Amino acid sequence: MTEFKEKVRYRIAWIAGTALVLSGCAAGPDYRAPAPASLGVPATYMEGAAAPVDEAELATWWRRLDDPALSALIDQAIAGNLDIVQAQARLRQARESLRQARAAFLPQVNGSASGGRNYSSRDAGGRLDPSGNPIGGGGSNWSSSYSVSASASWQVDLFGELSRSAEAARADLAASGYDLANVRATIISELVTNYVQARLAQAQLRVARETQAIQRDNYDIANWRLQAGLVSSLDAEQARAQLAQTNATVPQLEASLRGSLNRIAVLTGQAPGEATRSLETPAPIPAASTQITTGIPADTLRQRPDVRSAERALAAATARIGVAQARLYPSLGLSGNIGTTSNSFKDLFSLITGGVFANVAQVIFDGGRLASQVRSQRAATDAAFAAYKQTVLTALEDVENAMASLSSARARKAEFSTAYEASNNAAILARSQYQAGLIDFQTLSQSENSLLNARNSLASAQSDEVLGLAQLYNALGGGWQNMENRPNE
Repeated sequence: MTEFKEKVRYRIAWIAGTALVLSGCAAGPDYRAPAPASLGVPATYMEGAAAPVDEAELATWWRRLDDPALSALIDQAIAGNLDIVQAQARLRQARESLRQARAAFLPQVNGSASGGRNYSSRDAGGRLDPSGNPIGGGGSNWSSSYSVSASASWQVDLFGELSRSAEAARADLAASGYDLANVRATIISELVTNYVQARLAQAQLRVARETQAIQRDNYDIANWRLQAGLVSSLDAEQARAQLAQTNATVPQLEASLRGSLNRIAVLTGQAPGEATRSLETPAPIPAASTQITTGIPADTLRQRPDVRSAERALAAATARIGVAQARLYPSLGLSGNIGTTSNSFKDLFSLITGGVFANVAQVIFDGGRLASQVRSQRAATDAAFAAYKQTVLTALEDVENAMASLSSARARKAEFSTAYEASNNAAILARSQYQAGLIDFQTLSQSENSLLNARNSLASAQSDEVLGLAQLYNALGGGWQNMENRPNE
């Protein structure tokens, strides 16, 4: 008996040892991240400072606008935005998928127990046939039966199907983390955009209302001069038309302001209305920072969460080639069971039976299904590489476009500042000359319209500068670097 037990132990050890050796031979290619050169990444940007970007500055770039109300709104959005909540839920799902993949490496153990009383109209005397039916005889009509059993099975990872599955799950988890980071960065950028647009609408409303007051005075002067017989009704009608046109812009600006405030409320996870009541008080457009470093294009591969997510998706697709390829090879499983059965509970463990088994399986013919799955996964990996490269190139395009937009906005702001100063001086002179009767109303109207356009254009250029800055920081991948539970690869 002892010799038999030793032989069983030896065979189990031999099978397990062989399985462990073979499990180191994982099928499929080992993933290597593509080099920047293979992705078409240039050495430098066309414009912008090549100095390294400060990651701490990039993480909270909106604080450089020095607007406490905006910073408070972004904190609310990070905590309550529902797109972020959904992305967090998807991240938790990916984390559980990885746990499930890792659990496949461990044996599966099941246990069962049963007990009961059997009745026969004929006296069984406690005796049962091999099928468990009462035999009959003297004694009680009731008999008892008890059983306890346990079984275990373990799939040996001979050719890396399980390890490649876990590798893919790890990459999927990292990709989900970067997707969450990308959602967060996008929400921050959108919130800044709507906040700036709201402040722009308030600035343009202020210009419109100040212009209304001036144009009402002009209309009154034109009527006075008409009654005095100094001018025809043409001046009065022109003044009335000019005032009506300015009045017509106010409802449109108010609707634009309300739309931006409503969007801000939703971005912070709240219903429109009371949530943005405090923002209805006019405030200036935030001032854009004058200095910003963009680093080098290769930094984009590290800073942009959407790029990193696409790279992890490529890693997952590569690992799944190994999963599909491992299914072409033999599979090995180990299983065992132990149990006992008795008619008496006190004698339940008097006789215990069990066994250990090894199972080897190999697909002989499946019509090419498994080989087709390998080719299909290789095609999916090629597509994932193309998607990764496309994401990288789009990221570089975003940075270049953002730098161009920011440069354009700054140039326009400088020119519109000059135009505003000149138009304001001209309007003051025209107003005094019209009151003195030296010029007609058409000349005054042209001066007033030039001033109105210059003021609105200057406000738009100021907002475009801030929006260009937000666009650039978002293109560089800012807004997620200080996330809790940052993605791990």
